[in-house]
Amino acid sequence: MKNRKVIILFSILLILIISGGYFGIQYVERKEEEEIAEYTPQEEITEEQARQTIVSLYFVENETGELSPEARLVDIKDLMNSPYEKLVNLLIEGPKNKKFSKLIPENTKLLKTNIDGDCLILDMTSDFLLYNKEDSLAKDNLVNSIVNTVTELTEINKVKFLIEGNENEELSEIYTRKV
Repeated sequence: MKNRKVIILFSILLILIISGGYFGIQYVERKEEEEIAEYTPQEEITEEQARQTIVSLYFVENETGELSPEARLVDIKDLMNSPYEKLVNLLIEGPKNKKFSKLIPENTKLLKTNIDGDCLILDMTSDFLLYNKEDSLAKDNLVNSIVNTVTELTEINKVKFLIEGNENEELSEIYTRKV
């Protein structure tokens, strides 16, 4: 008799544990499904947004006078087709942020680019030489703005400038990145 009561109690306890486990698992699965079903993104990512990347363009800060990067979203297609032209033309356009100043003189245009090993050769119009020569840092900031920007691309380590297809005494060096 005693064994029978133990077996019945054990059987009832086993049934309760199994049914409790089953209903517990069902409850957890329903909660997970509800959490998944309730998530709706705030905004869908458009195809245009998915094609964008951030580049660093170097400009002079108005307050400190030092070169600093300005982050800019750029369409990857533009960078894939002509990365050097795109970056230099963005520098020519100038900064979007008011705390930075434009360095490249007005009416300057990039005529063409060429690569020689890890050196980018930039052929600029003569307007490029119209920077403020009275400011001792103007030339360095102008050159380093371009050099620091294009050397963000891993394949470029040096930059050489040509003015309308010819070497120029003012910019005769091959420039490397300065931190």
